[in-house]
Amino acid sequence: MRTPLVVANWKMHGTLGEARALASAVRDGLKRPRAEVVLCPPFTALAAVAEILAGSTIGLGAQNCHWETQGAFTGEVSPAMLAELGCRLVIIGHSERRQHLGETDALVNRKVRAALAQGVTPLLCVGESADERRQGLTFTVVEGQLRAGLGGVSPEDLGRCIVAYEPLWAIGTGVNATPAQASEVHGYLRGLLSELASKETAQAIRILYGGSVKADNAGELCREPEIDGALVGGASLQAQSFIGIVRKAAARGGSHPKE
Repeated sequence: MRTPLVVANWKMHGTLGEARALASAVRDGLKRPRAEVVLCPPFTALAAVAEILAGSTIGLGAQNCHWETQGAFTGEVSPAMLAELGCRLVIIGHSERRQHLGETDALVNRKVRAALAQGVTPLLCVGESADERRQGLTFTVVEGQLRAGLGGVSPEDLGRCIVAYEPLWAIGTGVNATPAQASEVHGYLRGLLSELASKETAQAIRILYGGSVKADNAGELCREPEIDGALVGGASLQAQSFIGIVRKAAARGGSHPKE
């Protein structure tokens, strides 16, 4: 049984004070979560949130990284720097970075391999646009992104990765994929992972769903056996909303766990 994972992507939101307050509220509301939980604040708040989460079961993550350990890369942050801060996970290839900042599959792959080299778990994001779905290209697009993003990664290291399916048409739109739509893509991705590594490795890798996840749809999504949790954007900026999502994901179709 894969342990459910819920990752909060705060994106470019929050002053230090707001980040501390939000992290504290999530920590206090999830003292005994039955799912793995990781908070990904902006770079400016990583150290502050790390202090808040110290001693708790909630992990720290980052929203991006560079592919080099150090160098003349103004404005960038390396996986080594993230590891030093205590980050256990880094989001790589988020659709917003692909769309607005021109990140290519080749660039995403370099970041994935750099994160693995520093012991930081890469959360590789894949997903199709509304036009691509209408054209019947969903599987073609996510397969290309997955194979390119994990290119050159050994079967052993592949087992240390996490994948998130985040259809672009569902991000920040309020329209999420149906459980059946998401599960179909998740199952396809797991089949591809079997080809890249082994069936056993693929069965152990967690594949999250991202795209307008809320407390009122998280339970239905996470009841699908191929969906191992959620990558949460806007709903992670409100503590009670995010806590509700974690509880729904942790339940996996059973009774909601109590804190």
